[in-house]
This record gives sequence, C-alpha cells and structure tokens, in this order.
Amino acid sequence: MTEESRETLAGRAYREVQEAIATGELAPNEKITERGLAERLDMSPTPVREALRRLEQDGMIQRSGPRTVVVADIGAAAVEDLVEVEVALRGLIARFAARRATPSQLDHLDALLDEADDLLIVSRQRLADGRPVERHLGTLLDVMQRFNDAVADCAGNAVLVRLLDQTRVFTRAERKSRTLERVLANHERNLARYAGHRALVRALRAGDAETAERLAIEDVRAGLEDLRREPDRSRTPGPVA
Repeated sequence: MTEESRETLAGRAYREVQEAIATGELAPNEKITERGLAERLDMSPTPVREALRRLEQDGMIQRSGPRTVVVADIGAAAVEDLVEVEVALRGLIARFAARRATPSQLDHLDALLDEADDLLIVSRQRLADGRPVERHLGTLLDVMQRFNDAVADCAGNAVLVRLLDQTRVFTRAERKSRTLERVLANHERNLARYAGHRALVRALRAGDAETAERLAIEDVRAGLEDLRREPDRSRTPGPVA
C-alpha cells in the first residue's frame, strides 16, 4: 500500500469513527478494538490505528490497552468548550479570508449565493403551494456547505481548516440532518438565516477583516445554538418527499 492510499484510508476511518461517536452509534464508554473496527470498516488495521491515534489526540477516545480504546464520555461542559472553539475558528477563517481572498474566489462565493437564492425562491414557493420540498432544501444545504468550504479556501490557512475539522460540534452529515429537520419544522424563521451571507461576502470584498470575523461568529454561534435545541414545531411544516 502506498503512503498516499494509506493516508486516504486513515482519513476515511477517522471521519467514519468520528461521525459514529457524534451520532451515538458508538456510545460513551463503549470499548473498541483495532481489529474489530478494521473489520467493521473493511480495511487493514494500520490506517485504523492511525485514525484512532488522531481521535485520541482529539479527546474523543481514551486508550485502555495496547489495541483497545474506549469512547470518551464528553459531558456538557466539554461540548460547550467545543462550541467556543468552533465559533472562534470560524471567525478566524473569515478574518484570514478578508485578507487573502482573490477576486475569482469572491466571484465564486457570489455565484454560490446566487444558486442558493434560486433554491430559496423555489423552496418558499413549493412550501406556499403545499408541495414536497425536502429535496430542494437538501440541495440548498449542500450549496451552503460548499459556500462555507469556499470561504475556508479563501483563508488560505490549512492549519485553521484542519483544526476546525477536528473540533466541529456536529459532523457534516449530522449538521445537515438536524438543519433540515428544523427548517421543515419552522421554515420562515430558519430560511431567513441564509440572507446574511451576502453581508459576509461584501466584507470580504472590502478587506474588512473585523466585520467579516464578527459576521461569521454571529452566524455560526446562532446556528450551533439552534442545532442544539429541540426543533421549533410552532408552525406546521409542508409535505416532504
């Protein structure tokens, strides 16, 4: 196995175990063996061992033996700490992006928001007509994830991006499913949040690092607080498909 393919497998193992822990598929204090996890992921023990080493450094697992680990019991205080770290990192990424974004990168951000706006219009119309909307909302969330990734690319700071990947409160899949659930429960309030991203791009174009950081922090903090609450079902959602 080449060094590159081993790194790819280790990265996949890391992401899959991280997601299993975040979703509760692997419960706190559950014992994991390298061999058992390798069989579960259908790969050799070497990349699994490397993934577990990273997860141990992240505090998501604890070593209980030479080839055995236990899923860490991350309490409420630790989650609060993760929230603060993710908020700060997203703010720093926006600050760096304001300093380093190229015109073509900024044009790409606007193009993604144009795509999101079109999806918003269609989604609102379908909701008003009582037609299924889940597929359109799912596509919208994918576009906004591409937008966030593009902002990170503008920052040109691989260290910040790597730290963010290691400290996210929710995995990408969990974030998408939770957000979709909340939008469907109360679409007026939740869809309105996406209007604020234009202001971020304007700040990036102006090279206004302070405003860009503030806008990013406000957005991610509000988003994380919403994701951690029970969905607001004060409005009746439209049909889904």
